[in-house]
Amino acid sequence: MNTYPEGTVRALLATDQVTPATRAALEARLNAPADYQPQFFDADTYALLQAVAARVFPQPDRETPIELAPNVDKRLLAGTADGWRYDAMPPDREAYRLGLGGINQAAQQAFNQAFVELTPAQQDQIIGQLAAGEAPGENWQQLPQHRFFEEMLAELTESYYAHPLAQEEIGYVGMADVPGWQRIGLNEREDREPERVTE
Repeated sequence: MNTYPEGTVRALLATDQVTPATRAALEARLNAPADYQPQFFDADTYALLQAVAARVFPQPDRETPIELAPNVDKRLLAGTADGWRYDAMPPDREAYRLGLGGINQAAQQAFNQAFVELTPAQQDQIIGQLAAGEAPGENWQQLPQHRFFEEMLAELTESYYAHPLAQEEIGYVGMADVPGWQRIGLNEREDREPERVTE
């Protein structure tokens, strides 16, 4: 497997190949406080979202996992969206309220416990039911669970790969966004791009 050297993103951010706006955004993500306090969700619902995100995006190899729940909380507080939604879906705030509540209902029906109290295997079972559109719970009568899962998965994926360390692990160096890329053909590499490390 080929990977970029550890520290590639931080090394790039220290160069003049990154515009100030991009540098500021990525450094804010790198230096985000670990003790984020939810502002949209109540503490219990936020903990539930964190637990769901940890099963959807497990990060066993990271000493400090990339936190995904803060981005959702901040977006819902601001009331922003991507400008469209399925006609069967309510607005995002309501969708998350119903969807996270539905996940807890499914956990209660299957195991008589809240989702956050389940073992990882049990949590995965509930997430699997949700992804398949087969999770029990009355909230799913008001919300199409397969659409909710699709939308939540897309948002968590976007949050994960917007983080510089996730970009580093896939070898993405597009944050070097100062104009001047010349070698854009297949298998051409700019001098500013890091060398691959072969293991």
